[in-house]
Amino acid sequence: MSNSTSVLTELLQILSHWRPQMYFKASLTALSHAMEDQVLAGHGSPLVIASFQRERFYRQEAQRYRRIAQKTDQVYVLAAPETDFKNSSEVYETIAFKPTDSLAQEWHLIVIAQDYASCLVCQERVGINSESEDSSNSANSAMDSNRRFEGIWTFDRQVSQQAADILLKRILAYRPELKAKIKKARQEYLPSTALSKGVVNLQNNQLNNLTWDCPNKHPDPFVQRLVSYLQAGQYKLLKANRSLASKEHKERLINSVTTAIRLSLDPEEILHLAVQKLGEGLGVCRCLVYRCRETDTTARIQHEFLNAGIASIKGESWPLRNNPLFQEVVELQDALMIEDANNDPRIFNRTTSDSDSKSLQSLVTKCSILSWLLVPILYRGRLLGMLELHHCGPDPVAWKDEDVALVNAIATQIGVALIQAEAYANLQDLNEQLEALDRTRSNLVAITGHELRTPLSTIQVCLESLATEPDMSPELRQVMLNTALQDAERMRKLVQDFLTLSQLESGRVEWHPEPLDLAECVELSLSNVKARNRDSNLPNIKNLVTSELPLIQADGEWLVEVLAKLLDNACKFTSPQGRVTIEVSSTHPASLEVTVADTGRGIEPNRLETVFDRFYQEEGALRRSTGGTGLGLAICRQIVQGWGGEIWAESDGKDLGSQFHFTVPIFLDTIPHKKNKKTSSAKTTKTKKTTRRRSSK
Repeated sequence: MSNSTSVLTELLQILSHWRPQMYFKASLTALSHAMEDQVLAGHGSPLVIASFQRERFYRQEAQRYRRIAQKTDQVYVLAAPETDFKNSSEVYETIAFKPTDSLAQEWHLIVIAQDYASCLVCQERVGINSESEDSSNSANSAMDSNRRFEGIWTFDRQVSQQAADILLKRILAYRPELKAKIKKARQEYLPSTALSKGVVNLQNNQLNNLTWDCPNKHPDPFVQRLVSYLQAGQYKLLKANRSLASKEHKERLINSVTTAIRLSLDPEEILHLAVQKLGEGLGVCRCLVYRCRETDTTARIQHEFLNAGIASIKGESWPLRNNPLFQEVVELQDALMIEDANNDPRIFNRTTSDSDSKSLQSLVTKCSILSWLLVPILYRGRLLGMLELHHCGPDPVAWKDEDVALVNAIATQIGVALIQAEAYANLQDLNEQLEALDRTRSNLVAITGHELRTPLSTIQVCLESLATEPDMSPELRQVMLNTALQDAERMRKLVQDFLTLSQLESGRVEWHPEPLDLAECVELSLSNVKARNRDSNLPNIKNLVTSELPLIQADGEWLVEVLAKLLDNACKFTSPQGRVTIEVSSTHPASLEVTVADTGRGIEPNRLETVFDRFYQEEGALRRSTGGTGLGLAICRQIVQGWGGEIWAESDGKDLGSQFHFTVPIFLDTIPHKKNKKTSSAKTTKTKKTTRRRSSK
């Protein structure tokens, strides 16, 4: 059989005015030993009934009960079998009950003698105990003393007789063959008249488990004091264990967060790991972490931890400038705790219609925030981000100082990790810049060695020939002079490109923007290109730029420089049978897009960005089929960026041509005013003269 009703419950149903007390295992052990010692030290043959939860608990006391069995033949021991415990009558009566019986959660010891009686009936509070089913290992043994029971301890004979009667019925159900022996025990220790009178007396008297009705029933004062001392000590020990466990939990949490975030140098991964570890460790409803500065208006929520049933706000914009709580944290540079957001005057200010207060009220309602904790992520006074913990109800919570200190410690670790990640990123950028500078130096040495040495050698040969050959014919002399002049011009262009790029990169250029006619600037650049290449076989250049375009706002000299270099570049890499096209489109109301397209060599897709680098040469610095320094497109990029425009390249691949695009701002006064056509025409005429004058320098 198996009983689902505990002995304690059944006893309290009879003793309706009794209330159980809470006992720790150490107290029950002391009480049990005191009761057993009383039997061993006394005289007579008492009735002893002991119920152990498991066989392993019984084995610890088996020797004591063998000694007790020498004093009396009425000894009954109950336990749930685990190895060799079974029903037996060898030394004393052993009763093996089923593990599913309620006795498996109870601790009982009943002693009834002729001159005294004592009773200990307890049930374990399983829901609050930390011990697992297997308490034989050292970890569970360490927590064994924290096991708690509720029950009755009394020297009252009538209560002891009632408890013994209930247990004898349980024993008889498991071992019917003991009927005669149990009947004898009832006649000697549990007379029926005493039981019936005892129930009536206990129901009529307002008794409790610490009240006795005669002096000879009082417990041993030493035992009483010992139990009180053990109870108090156990409560203190339990409190200390809880405090140590809490500190250990916090240290583990800090260590886990620190270890996790220091394994990564990616700021996004650091924030993700921190918010997950912190949310899981504190068990809050919602935990947020986001990057921000003091002057930011909003922040984007990208990292959050959510408990079950809490709505996500990931991806939403979080107000900062209009958030008085954020501003207070920034000002104090310390954590801000709000226990009840619904009653906080900074949020629900019912005396004003301030828009900031209404915005915050809407935020609290939307996110179901009841209790709020904001902790800044700081590094040397610099705000790097914010940690927020939300409790969403149903009742507000008071943020503990130790929890706030824990979140502050984690925020400090996050701040250090973010600074380290930034430093690493800056170091990577510096390394990339150093690598680029090293490549630039190598290219500079290679290009200058090639571009300068070749014309210098030619000039030297020509001049030596003119100096050492007085009988040279006038025709050959003229060839020598022309060759020297051409190579000198080549060197001048190289030096000029170096100086121009240096001037642009250093920011020493003074820009003179003015309203210009783009069509005339294109014509001027075409004239310059054709003049410089009059002896070369240029490809077909088609100008599709019309004069019906709005005026642009740019520096004419530099604009013509960009157009000329892009046209030179297109002609250089396009065969004489190919075609170069220049056209303008309006894709944005405030700017025009100029496109120089060719049908030449084309650009590989992975090199569309690098073509604008300094000294870039598709074929390498010393394996080029065309001349040049590789500075032309770099100069174009610097000029276009100087007036706030963009420049980029497009190509379908090798030998499929290429297109170079750049934007130039529109002169805004020319867009809406058609009635000032005469004035605009006058400005255009003036611009033409200025452009020609500057371009001819």
